[in-house]
Amino acid sequence: MTTRKKILYFVTEDWYFCSHRLVLAKAALREGFEVGVLTRVAQHGDAIRDAGILLLPLNIKRGGVNPLYEINTLWQVWKAYRQYRPDIVHHVAVKPVLYGTLVALLFPSLRVVNLMAGLGAIFSSERKKAVLLRPLINGFFHFLFRRKNTLVTVQNYEDFDLLSRQLGIPTSKLKLVKGSGVDIRRFRATEEPDGIVNIALVSRLLWDKGVGEYVAAVKHLKQKGLLFNAFLVGKPDPENMASIDAGQIQQWNAEGYVQCVGHIDDIAEFWRKMHVAVLPSYREGLPKSLLEAAACGRALITTNTSGCKEIVDDGVNGILVPVKEVTELAEAMEFLILNKALRQKMGAAARHKVEQAFSDRIIVAQTLDIYQEML
Repeated sequence: MTTRKKILYFVTEDWYFCSHRLVLAKAALREGFEVGVLTRVAQHGDAIRDAGILLLPLNIKRGGVNPLYEINTLWQVWKAYRQYRPDIVHHVAVKPVLYGTLVALLFPSLRVVNLMAGLGAIFSSERKKAVLLRPLINGFFHFLFRRKNTLVTVQNYEDFDLLSRQLGIPTSKLKLVKGSGVDIRRFRATEEPDGIVNIALVSRLLWDKGVGEYVAAVKHLKQKGLLFNAFLVGKPDPENMASIDAGQIQQWNAEGYVQCVGHIDDIAEFWRKMHVAVLPSYREGLPKSLLEAAACGRALITTNTSGCKEIVDDGVNGILVPVKEVTELAEAMEFLILNKALRQKMGAAARHKVEQAFSDRIIVAQTLDIYQEML
């Protein structure tokens, strides 16, 4: 009797695994793999277990730098790999990639898939902590990504080029897989609602997502007298160095220009009540919130930067604006608020692009092909 091959996903947060990788893990189960996930467990443990996936709890802090705590985390990862004995480990984001691939050096036959989702704040932020850590992490990745039986997946062409050029990773070890995909059956296209135009930014509440620029642009337009509703959906992420603090969010709510509504469970239903999706991010892998809005047939406004411009064809399914430019962001928002016919045309084009390139069926099939290739 043939032994089933094992895949282990290593992701820092259980909520992120469920939102971005659970569909892939279920597909791997259907393909005959045994599947486990190594993650910090908060509120989604039951959803993972109910899917038939072995849950391996992990104490990990995404933003942690305490040496003793990090050594303990490495030991837990080693222990999980030794006990579960996977054939493939799929590391998602910077810390799991770094720690998981270090531990994998002790298991020479282990196949490793490293997903660099947007290269993270360590690669893009100019904050002191990021600047200090960047050379060290670059050096580790330069060494680790040459390990035998290791592939690196990125989500956009610029990240592919950066890893190849800056870190010298052979292109034979790099794969382009555009995001985690979107369920185009759940996120279905609908007609715009009648009435006042609603725009929204859906994201973790980080400065690097362009949240400050979004609020400033909304304030500018409302002070001009333009009538529309603006929403900010999401929660702060205290373990991220770019997180917006609760006091700032309370201040924005008190000012009344933007409605900060926190986390929303049914984001598909939310997008069907909106008219325009906005994400003026500084850098992305491939932003899932824009894909979900596009799948619902909504016009997009985002920045002309890596990841974001993979989704938006300027003037076709949305508008691209420069990073950190409040004036041009406000102009794009005003243009779509006032142009219903163009907004609807862009929304239809956005839906079509998701169907052709970003549905979860496409992304899952590409990733399963990578697993089979490595085996």
